[in-house]
Amino acid sequence: MDAKVIWKERMSFTGSAESGFSIPLGTSPDVGGDNDGFRPMELLAIGLAGCTAMDVISIMQKKKQEVTSFEVQVHTDRAEDHPQVFTRIVIEYILGGRNIERVAAERAVQLSAEKYCPAQAMFSKVAPIELKITIKE
Repeated sequence: MDAKVIWKERMSFTGSAESGFSIPLGTSPDVGGDNDGFRPMELLAIGLAGCTAMDVISIMQKKKQEVTSFEVQVHTDRAEDHPQVFTRIVIEYILGGRNIERVAAERAVQLSAEKYCPAQAMFSKVAPIELKITIKE
């Protein structure tokens, strides 16, 4: 996979990858930015959420679970000193639907964590990851 960012001006960039999509990157005014795009560390958290979400929803569908809403939230703590890496990660899976089996959700999350999600596998080597599952009927 190849990805790139192209500088626009000040602290504004456009990122793109092989898929052909583009995304704005920026930062806050206190460090010279214009609040005109995602912060790079936000994109890492979004990438983690998206990676595991795609695994879990695919597994839940294969298990014939009636999921009607699904959200994955990633909460991170960061070091105070530079480079301000993630020091703790909580991934919260919020599933809505009818007759969702907790054991099916737990297994889907486990498979994502242990087998399928490369983002989670990489982050687990540098920060502890806590997994939470909420099921709403």
